[in-house]
Amino acid sequence: MSEIPVDRSNEGEPPLPILYRDEQIVVIDKPPGLLVHRSEIDRHETRFAIQILRNQIGQYVWPAHRLDRGTSGVLLFGLSKEIAGVLGRQFEAGTVDKKYLAVVRGHPPESGTIDHALTRQRDAYEFQGERSSTEAQAALTHYRRLAEIELPVAVDRYPSSRYALLALEPVTGRRHQIRRHLKHIAHPIIGDATYGKGRHNRYFAEHLGCHRLLLACIGLNFNHPLDGRRMEIKAPVSGEFAATLARFAWSADAA
Repeated sequence: MSEIPVDRSNEGEPPLPILYRDEQIVVIDKPPGLLVHRSEIDRHETRFAIQILRNQIGQYVWPAHRLDRGTSGVLLFGLSKEIAGVLGRQFEAGTVDKKYLAVVRGHPPESGTIDHALTRQRDAYEFQGERSSTEAQAALTHYRRLAEIELPVAVDRYPSSRYALLALEPVTGRRHQIRRHLKHIAHPIIGDATYGKGRHNRYFAEHLGCHRLLLACIGLNFNHPLDGRRMEIKAPVSGEFAATLARFAWSADAA
């Protein structure tokens, strides 16, 4: 394999946590606040998971799917464009099991399914092969409520404020699907500046020390692109997310 060009723009970056690696794939635990690849979201951003990981392992990498900038957790790459394509088709076919955790405003039902079509959202750096139509696409997300709390604080117009911890399994993979679906049922994710509630986001930042989007991909099950064996990759939450769960005495063990 030829050597990759030396790129010193990200020297000093802490290494990305590698959850699994072999000759075909590498899986990392993406930290919150890191873009997967260059995007119109922030034209001035210079830090990308692709570039940092490439420098870290000394190989080119191709993402098989995407995570929003604010979302942390399991992120899968192919070590060739062909392998990434095989993995990407598994996501398109719905054969990848995706597990997420989120902290939301309010107390949703104990479990439910959000079946709500979403209009297509695009940017200039989308993957090849996606349909170009902007019509609404079918989108399905299952969720379970793992824990709840009611704080004696008037963050909004009520004398107390309710929050819940959800386990989510998106069946489809539309852009911002979980965030948009939870807004649709009036239980937006804490820390979501686009689809959330500013007052609750500020309360968590100013009083609870949590400044991030409280959404994480904690599990990804897929077929290995070479031999087809079922891979089960997990990534527990950490940092401010873990501190928030501890503050509320919540456990994610049942996720």
